[in-house]
Amino acid sequence: MWAYESVFYQIYPLGFCGAPFENDGVLEHRILKVKDWIPHMKDLGINAIYFSPVFESDTHGYNTRDYTKIDCRLGTNADFKEVCDALHENGIKVVLDGVFNHAGRGFFAFEDVKKNRESSPYKDWFNINFGGNSNYNDGLWYEGWEGNYDLVKLNLYNPAVVEYLFSAIKGWVEEFDIDGLRLDVAYCLTPDFLKQLRTFTGGLKEDFFLVGETLHGDYNQWMNPEMLHSVTNYECYKGLYSSFNCMNMFEINHSLLRQFGPENWTLYKGKHLLTFVDNHDVTRVASILTNEKHLPLIYALNFGMPGIPCVYYGSEWGTKAKKEEGDPALRACFEKPEFNELSAWIGKLAKAKKNSNALNYGAFRSVLLTNKQCIFERKTDEERVLVAINADAETFYAHFDAGCGTAVDLITGEVHDFGGGSELPPYSAYFWKMEK
Repeated sequence: MWAYESVFYQIYPLGFCGAPFENDGVLEHRILKVKDWIPHMKDLGINAIYFSPVFESDTHGYNTRDYTKIDCRLGTNADFKEVCDALHENGIKVVLDGVFNHAGRGFFAFEDVKKNRESSPYKDWFNINFGGNSNYNDGLWYEGWEGNYDLVKLNLYNPAVVEYLFSAIKGWVEEFDIDGLRLDVAYCLTPDFLKQLRTFTGGLKEDFFLVGETLHGDYNQWMNPEMLHSVTNYECYKGLYSSFNCMNMFEINHSLLRQFGPENWTLYKGKHLLTFVDNHDVTRVASILTNEKHLPLIYALNFGMPGIPCVYYGSEWGTKAKKEEGDPALRACFEKPEFNELSAWIGKLAKAKKNSNALNYGAFRSVLLTNKQCIFERKTDEERVLVAINADAETFYAHFDAGCGTAVDLITGEVHDFGGGSELPPYSAYFWKMEK
């Protein structure tokens, strides 16, 4: 599938475009700004984009009012079609945020329930108790997502709700030619819904990609041949930055062996999880790493390990922001993109990843591991690549059997000769394509 050979770029459109937090009802054609960033995305080696919510909502996008209409703060449906067409013309696939667990209080069906109560034809679209009351003093109680009552839980066991959502998805494919969906809080969605979604979207478009937001637990609950193609790899997200901050490469290596190692009991061998060093919900990676020299290395590790790497807009040039500063800080508006040494490095990593059969599909095996260094193998029948990381400020001589005499570094193109191992300079990373 195309997604397994892609490098994703995530944009949170309301923040990216500088839209007001509250929906003011004023039409502004802000989403067209994305077109100006396409050359930058291409310089980064991006060939797929994941948009956080774009449809009409009360505030932050995840409290949807209308699943068929682009948020007026961003523009019109015609504007977004223009953006999607431009992305596709430049070889960039489009994945939208599917917010199907809950809707906003401004959602037409919920507004009808508030107005008409027991006589509303939509009363079974939600989990309602007309004998209770809400935090908003509606004179009725309803289930909100994890206690957030601006997010009204949808009843996915109701066929009418599923039919409505699927009709909206069909419209997105027909109008915008989207290539996939990222499912918000996929761990809350019912298995039956996910199975129906997989069948339905597979019938709309060949190789339609489904990736779900999951946190912890066995990802196979949601990622399997009947449900999702991929999920977010939050287990390795924590392991990536913690391994550098604690100078303990055993942590990320343990997770990778548990998930993808050569043993029969490994959980996700042959599967493709969405990997990231930050996103719209967490502290920017440049703010969470304690040593800025580790910034290029964490991206190298992310691109070299099994999975589908996703870069969050702004982080490619080292933007800083902390979770405790609030969501607006994490979802900033930048006047224009920046391209610096880190951006160029990510572009090289992206090129190496996309053009390597081993990095896209290869098995995982640990070759050498210390607290500050790791070398692991990615291997298919066609290709063998060694990923090497030295997180230390000192040169390290890695003693290991490379299994060949020379290799080409997929990042720089330089030829490397092996003896009984290799010298790793301070703060270095390599993708060695081994000679057969």
